[in-house]
Amino acid sequence: MRVDDHAVREALVRIDSHVVQTPIFRNDTLDQRLGLRLSLKGEHLQPVGSFKVRGAANMVLSQSPDALIAGVCTHSSGNHGAALAWIAKVCGIPAYIVVPRGCSSVKKQLAMDLGATVIECEPGMATREAKLAEVAGRTHALYVPPYNASEIIAGQGTTLLELQGQTSQLDALIVPVGGGGLFAGCCLVKGSTQVFGAEPAGADDAFRSLATDILVREQEPDTLCDGLRATLGSLNFEIIRAHGAGVFLASEEAIVFAMQLIWRLTKQFIEPSSAVTLAVLLENRAQFQGQHVGLILTGGNVDMDALRSQLLSDHAMIDWENRLLKTALSGVPQCN
Repeated sequence: MRVDDHAVREALVRIDSHVVQTPIFRNDTLDQRLGLRLSLKGEHLQPVGSFKVRGAANMVLSQSPDALIAGVCTHSSGNHGAALAWIAKVCGIPAYIVVPRGCSSVKKQLAMDLGATVIECEPGMATREAKLAEVAGRTHALYVPPYNASEIIAGQGTTLLELQGQTSQLDALIVPVGGGGLFAGCCLVKGSTQVFGAEPAGADDAFRSLATDILVREQEPDTLCDGLRATLGSLNFEIIRAHGAGVFLASEEAIVFAMQLIWRLTKQFIEPSSAVTLAVLLENRAQFQGQHVGLILTGGNVDMDALRSQLLSDHAMIDWENRLLKTALSGVPQCN
């Protein structure tokens, strides 16, 4: 399947009755402190709490009945697995999800609650792919990749297509980057909007790939953002590079601060992977002064057991606000 803006528009029609048209959140306090207009798209309110339902639904609904007769399978550390389990349940077919040990217990349980068969393996992409090959060979289920497939990219791109119909012209859009399906999909329908990726500094393969023009295929991520630990897909890399999109990096502390700030100001319970967008905006706001900026809140499946010890105290939150929201704008933003 060729993936372009037309494919994204077809995907929006295909998945329309299965996904939620998620709302836009705005906050005057954030706008005033940042000196811009902010629109936050609440994809954490999708079924199973993630934008991932868009890509999974598009790929599954694109198949013939014969292709789905044995069900679907994938490997996933979280939201994609739950999304595939959900659309499989909707379609009445089995789902087999390979998950690495140590992944989010919340997301793993979500897939199980939706009726998926969950198979554990050791961490590492090679191990995950080997176990998936074993499962696919045994079950004959159709493999639905987490991010590096045309149907997935087109489905994820519907997020921006929908947002464009809900708000006035965006000057810029910032999206989290893991495997890059959402980033690539949004690039395909960006029009005059500048699209940027946001990545944890401890999982910066997309930043390094675009800086060197060589795809980074292996990394050992060190980040709370469990949804952003995957390496950039090759197809996504080509699309993102062709559109000249850049990536900003955020520290773990800035991500946690941004997440708690969104919790407090918007009352939306998002996970760290979603907050990386606001984190990079806070640290690079000079570049976006006076603009209308969109942020995609990609997921809301928070693993509090993993996160609790990292949360900032009220005093620490005030210190971060003084540093990021009340200081004079200075410096040059760092983006590849």
